[in-house]
Amino acid sequence: MTLSRFFRMGACSALLLTLAACATPTQAPDYTAFRSAKPRSILILPPVNHTHDVNASNGLVAQMTQPLAEGGYYVVPVTVEMETFRQNGLDTPDDIAQVSAPKLQSIFGADAALYTTVTAYGSVYHVVSSDTVVTASTKLIDLKTGSVLWSGTGTASGRDLGDRPAAGGGVIGMLVSAAVNQAVNNLTDESFRVSRITAERLLRVGPPDGLLYGPRSVKYGTD
Repeated sequence: MTLSRFFRMGACSALLLTLAACATPTQAPDYTAFRSAKPRSILILPPVNHTHDVNASNGLVAQMTQPLAEGGYYVVPVTVEMETFRQNGLDTPDDIAQVSAPKLQSIFGADAALYTTVTAYGSVYHVVSSDTVVTASTKLIDLKTGSVLWSGTGTASGRDLGDRPAAGGGVIGMLVSAAVNQAVNNLTDESFRVSRITAERLLRVGPPDGLLYGPRSVKYGTD
């Protein structure tokens, strides 16, 4: 066997291994605790904000009810929840996250709660590009036992909205496009719109690794 043929065979083998790895299906999480708990109602705690944008927590939590409700769950009204916390002297997501699971269960009567962290929220501006990114992670906690039933992550950007103007004209066009995108974001609060897509991806319901369908869904018990 010639040396060149040996290298060609090695390259082909590496390519086949790469394709095989890419084709590996997403491994489903362990739903044993989730199925045992059978949560019917969910409390959405205000996300803890690990970004520099003070609007991150409110911007994301406002978008989180819909995907859960559409997935078949009763969601404790966020406005009622926040007013209850405020009357008890809890005004920040960090303080609220420290309340014990049994205490939350006794106050709101919910079966489970979502503990969420926002790690990216807002515009990212580079020399020749600008985008808006919202990223978060969450855990669904059983309020009776404190155990983790499910966890997920979600991210989206302004490009996912599909209404960005195309850049043209080389570097100058890219610079102009970046400046326009930045101005549009400042005027329309694009982060809030991107949060909707992030919430949908974060709280996806169904296989292969999303939340199980809730009791109000016609698909309840099929996953």
